[in-house]
Amino acid sequence: MVTLAPHKANLRRSVELFRAFRSEQSDPDLFYGALADDSARQVASYARLSGATLLDVGGGPGYFADAFEAVGARYVGLDPDVGELSARGDMRPGMLLGSGTELPIRTSTVDVCYSSNVLEHVARPDAMLAEMVRVTKPGGIVFVSYTTWLSPWGGHETSPWHFLGGHYARRRYVRRHGHEPKNRYSETLFAVSVGSVLRWARQCSDVIVVDALPRYHPWWAQWIVRIPGLREIASWNLAMVLRKR
Repeated sequence: MVTLAPHKANLRRSVELFRAFRSEQSDPDLFYGALADDSARQVASYARLSGATLLDVGGGPGYFADAFEAVGARYVGLDPDVGELSARGDMRPGMLLGSGTELPIRTSTVDVCYSSNVLEHVARPDAMLAEMVRVTKPGGIVFVSYTTWLSPWGGHETSPWHFLGGHYARRRYVRRHGHEPKNRYSETLFAVSVGSVLRWARQCSDVIVVDALPRYHPWWAQWIVRIPGLREIASWNLAMVLRKR
């Protein structure tokens, strides 16, 4: 087990993550490796990870497993797609096949329920959030982050044309490339806002909202989330931290 360095949401960290992000599709190991290390430090600022059971909803091939296990967490990954689970070769031990909206996990079982860049790919984000809360122990942490629809990268590879509508952006991509995008609007990509997710969390009687911040921004930019309208565009990626009552 390694000792985590304190999480520092400074400008240098933002620049390094942005540089890694530019390789997200060409070299996913580079981007997700850097993001996993950063995520372990970030989550550790809200919850004790050593000895904790952590469920990664939408964990795919386990990019985050090494980072969380290195700090002593018992990592369990879940994804609905066998192809994603085995994208890096053989499916690693401890990975589960299942839906984020119907988690095959008993109620109040995990210490930390984590999800990174998955919520915008779920047709019913409220159902996934409710399931993440359900499986978390009282006093445990739910950490969820996702790309906001009206951010510059909201349409993923169809950006920035999603600003003219998701269906238009998808059709334009097909015309230019001759095939569907990986992230297909209304099928595997949905318009999830900051406001709708925060409203859901504040109305959920089972949790306390611990934090809501633009995930990749330096600490001094956290005020963006407090400004309706602006936060939808400028947050890029919302990180929301909940503690179960």
